[in-house]
Amino acid sequence: MPTYRAGRHEHGQNFLNNPATVRAVVDAVERTDGPLIEIGPGRGALTFELQKLHRPLTVVEIDHGHAEWLKSKLKTQVRVVNADFLRWSPPAHRHVLVGNLPFHQTTAMLRRVLHGPAWTDAVLLVQWEVARRRAGIGGASMMTAQWWPWVDFTVHQRIPSSAFTPRPSVDAGLLVMSRRTTPLLDPVHRRRYRRFVHAVFTGRGRGLPAILSRLCDHKSLRAWLSRERLATSALPKELSAGQWVELFSIVELS
Repeated sequence: MPTYRAGRHEHGQNFLNNPATVRAVVDAVERTDGPLIEIGPGRGALTFELQKLHRPLTVVEIDHGHAEWLKSKLKTQVRVVNADFLRWSPPAHRHVLVGNLPFHQTTAMLRRVLHGPAWTDAVLLVQWEVARRRAGIGGASMMTAQWWPWVDFTVHQRIPSSAFTPRPSVDAGLLVMSRRTTPLLDPVHRRRYRRFVHAVFTGRGRGLPAILSRLCDHKSLRAWLSRERLATSALPKELSAGQWVELFSIVELS
């Protein structure tokens, strides 16, 4: 059964209708290197421009009708896969992801992408607020904090809702996720670090000092809090990528 359930005609997808937005996405992709995998191409608004980059291109489309139509219209060297991206196994070789994600499946798809081992960059259209939170603007989400040591999140621009058909109720954002060439933390600590971030975000207390005191009462932690000048009311979402790594190192590795 398909994962997207907002209507067979589009599976919850809001299709791009704006050439300037298509150009912005393709420009971001051009700054990357390697084979391309497009998530949910629909009727090919992005696909026809991506194939002009003359890079290996695979498109993963859940709708059988769209997939067959794309096969008849695209260059023969473009591989069209009729599958649900959430259940499809990506290739083991390095690649770049690009796509206009169905808004109601954004979190599930981002989680799927982040757990993928071989992509180097992901150029994605998502809800504006999701793009902001992933990039840590106005406060980072727990998902962002859990991946920050290995992935850089950047918002390139805001996309008006009028750029899509049907028109969604909110604007979108062009989010670019890039795997750090030099991680901020050794990947060997990934699971332990992610558990730590979860514990801090869900910990009891009215601010970081109170939350952290339940996890660790080491003098080095108190010194770090003083040095960073964090208010007693500061929340986990206010920490930067570097602060998360420092905090983890003090509490878990010292």
